[in-house]
Amino acid sequence: MAGLELERFIRARYPIVYLVSWEESRVEELLIGLGRRLGKNVFTWSVTRGIAPAGASVQSKRVLNASTADPVGGLKEVLERMDPSLYLFKDFHPYLRSPEVIRLLRDLGSHLRKSPKTLILLSPRLELPVELEKTVTVVDFPLPDFGELQAFVSNLAADLGEKGRFEVRLQGESRERLVRGLAGLTLEEAENVLAKSVIERGSLDGAALPGVLEEKKQIIRKSGVLEFQETSESLERVGGLESLKAWLGQRRDATSERARDFGLPAPKGVLLLGVQGCGKSLCAKAAASAWQQPLLRLDVSRIFSSLVGSSESNVRQAIKIAESVAPAILWVDEIDKAFAGVQSSAFSDAGTTARVFGGFITWLQEKTAPVFVIATANNVAALPAELLRKGRFDEIFFVDLPGAQDRAEILAVHLKGRRREARAFDVERLAALSEGYSGAELEQAVVSGLYAAFAAGRELSTDDVARAIQETVPLSKTMSEQIEGMRAWAKGRARPAA
Repeated sequence: MAGLELERFIRARYPIVYLVSWEESRVEELLIGLGRRLGKNVFTWSVTRGIAPAGASVQSKRVLNASTADPVGGLKEVLERMDPSLYLFKDFHPYLRSPEVIRLLRDLGSHLRKSPKTLILLSPRLELPVELEKTVTVVDFPLPDFGELQAFVSNLAADLGEKGRFEVRLQGESRERLVRGLAGLTLEEAENVLAKSVIERGSLDGAALPGVLEEKKQIIRKSGVLEFQETSESLERVGGLESLKAWLGQRRDATSERARDFGLPAPKGVLLLGVQGCGKSLCAKAAASAWQQPLLRLDVSRIFSSLVGSSESNVRQAIKIAESVAPAILWVDEIDKAFAGVQSSAFSDAGTTARVFGGFITWLQEKTAPVFVIATANNVAALPAELLRKGRFDEIFFVDLPGAQDRAEILAVHLKGRRREARAFDVERLAALSEGYSGAELEQAVVSGLYAAFAAGRELSTDDVARAIQETVPLSKTMSEQIEGMRAWAKGRARPAA
């Protein structure tokens, strides 16, 4: 798709195209093919090699003119040559801060419109000065699609089969699962992870999938703004919140091929509002386990950078990575704190928060990739109204303090988690004593009871937990006004989670 779009720009004599991609080799191969088809020479530029014919090996590439290794010299070479050509300038974004380079690119823009030459700037990230916004056309070069990855795996399997050194055990279903698992990787990353699997196992088969997941974890770790969350929680370990759990359960297979054939769109996400410590974050982890999808936590504090323009670039990068490993769950924890300053952003940070927020909610509205967003918030008053508009999320749930039955269930879950049988405890009595307690406070009561029993050298009893409950002042008392305000706001605006 990107190849067709790029060809149209070249045929229409767009002077300068900015390609955003990590895949230099894949882009170079594409341009060589376009050059043959359009009857144009193809050259590459790098600061280490200068201008050289595309496709030549690194050893054979030489600087055609010593002055072309300099970015200004390289651009002047493009300006002076008259033959129909495509010029691919690699990693050029650091030089777009130079006033001389910017001026030369604007001059080139006017010249190239009337010539059979096209300049293509290639970079893994978009950094475009305002002076070039009307001169340069930006194209996102997508990662390999299913067809490209399928062809790559087929070629690799055929190559290994011909050499006979390694066994190939990829049937129809296992081959499709492997190809779908590779989605989100560059061809180079796919080649590396499959080569590692072949070396380790002596064969190419479906067992390569765990290695593919590890490679995706590495991508997420290196992003700096996303965290891969390991989780073993299950929806059964979430006490209460039956409506929310049932809603999540209905959407577990909504990204499958069967769901698409049925006509279901991929679910967008859910916003969980409510009292602290009542299981919002736990639900995000449990949903990832139940759906068997990677859980990516967006650390909003890492998005905002001191460098001008970096914050907007960071959120674009986070979205791009999340989409590249889809289907996945993107967990935005405490979104109210992240975007609390949207209204005053023009005065406090020159509009950075407002631009980041605008880009994020636009993606929420328009996204087509199967990235399910779970956003959590404690302070509903701090949420911008735009975030609550229909279409951003599929549903908004209010997570209130648990009722008596839910408290009994939560206590049973935490007792079981500490290797105790809930039947051996009077959980109904404990539930009655703990009115107004959150799930987190009930967990701490069980833990405090365990400490007391351990110090006394005996087994945990109902009285130990009861004493811990009575000694605790719950959040519902210290923040009663705020909690009542949240309940009043949520009435008629959000769906009860319990």
